[in-house]
Amino acid sequence: MRALRVVGLHEDGKSIVCEDPASRTRFLLPADERLRAAARGDITRLGQIEIELESQMRPREIQARIRAGESVEQVASSAGVTVQRVERFAYPVLLERSRTAELAQRAHPIREDGPDVQTLGEVVAHSFGQRGHDYSQATWDSWRGDDGKWVVVLSWKAGRSDNRAHWAFAPGAHGGTVQALDENAEVLLNPNAYRAPRTVRALDPGKEPAVQPTLDSVPDEPVAKVIDAPIAEPDEDVEPALPADEPGEVAEPAPRAKGKKNHPIVPSWEDVLLGVRSQRG
Repeated sequence: MRALRVVGLHEDGKSIVCEDPASRTRFLLPADERLRAAARGDITRLGQIEIELESQMRPREIQARIRAGESVEQVASSAGVTVQRVERFAYPVLLERSRTAELAQRAHPIREDGPDVQTLGEVVAHSFGQRGHDYSQATWDSWRGDDGKWVVVLSWKAGRSDNRAHWAFAPGAHGGTVQALDENAEVLLNPNAYRAPRTVRALDPGKEPAVQPTLDSVPDEPVAKVIDAPIAEPDEDVEPALPADEPGEVAEPAPRAKGKKNHPIVPSWEDVLLGVRSQRG
């Protein structure tokens, strides 16, 4: 690399005249912001200028998008620059987001009767324990919306599903407060409402499962109830009253006949009508 020496300021007042000592060749060097930053040794400012020249997205806009929740990779792709250049400006904002997420864990969830005594981190850790999730594998993050309010998010994995819960964080005295923004956040704030999943009992192959009635089950068709009871034998001590032969007379009851095999003899219709006993049987 050949070294040049500064001759002086060009007559336009916007360029520096440099000269090659060996060849006496002179060069014009624009006296722009990059030259002034280089003369001061301001490396950060030089990086900002490079991004401004290579992309229409200014460093302040990059930081605003990082603060709003975008990742370094997303911003680099949008700006059309390398990830390393975006990281220079994203680093302090990422620290701000991480610090806010830590503060939000010490905030108190808002209940119907006021702020909870426990902190958000304590309530969520207890809820994770009830569900058998590994709280140490969950990650916290935060970002600031267009309205200037902070949102804290908890991300965790359960099985093959990726889950997220969001709360609105309001810094203040005693750690501030948080309020649920979605269903997952509400469920984590109310661990007592959690109902454990029912255990499914395995059935032996080839056996039909027995149908257990429930309060909600309704039979398809009414089923008649069958009661098994023995049929009573006719009482042998009671004889049917026979009609009288003439009006005013009362027929005497016929003596009881002994039936075969202890079965009563049923009188014929003539016996009942005439009041006499048949000789049959």
